[in-house]
Amino acid sequence: MSSPPAGFELHERTSPLTDPWGPIYARRLADRLVLGLHVREAHTNSRGLLHGGLIAALADNAMGLSCGVVLAAGRSPASGLVTASLSLDYLGRAQVGRWLTFDTDFIRPGRTLCYAQAGVLADGETIARAHATFRLLGEAQSSSSS
Repeated sequence: MSSPPAGFELHERTSPLTDPWGPIYARRLADRLVLGLHVREAHTNSRGLLHGGLIAALADNAMGLSCGVVLAAGRSPASGLVTASLSLDYLGRAQVGRWLTFDTDFIRPGRTLCYAQAGVLADGETIARAHATFRLLGEAQSSSSS
């Protein structure tokens, strides 16, 4: 397996769901966190294509983490975020060996909700678009504005 593109490092936040999909990489920017990984056979469906469930889970993860980055930068950190709604449009496919990025390109934080959308790219080609709403837990609910 090749190295990730410049700027990506091993993603430090792990979970029982995503651990088997590793290694997952992250690139932290001032306004978001971009996730990335190389498609492996373990990420595919019975047709050998990237599984839509992996796309959904990692798009959800990237958008939620990006909302956290924006909330923290606005000095309104939440003690957590939970997904209230998630929708995806699958626009293409990816095979083993391609580099995937999950890049959040819109975030609107509010008092109790944070809205985000992201693009999922395989070697730079958009293969999915995701939209999500997250419910803020803790501090941000009482200190940020809609």
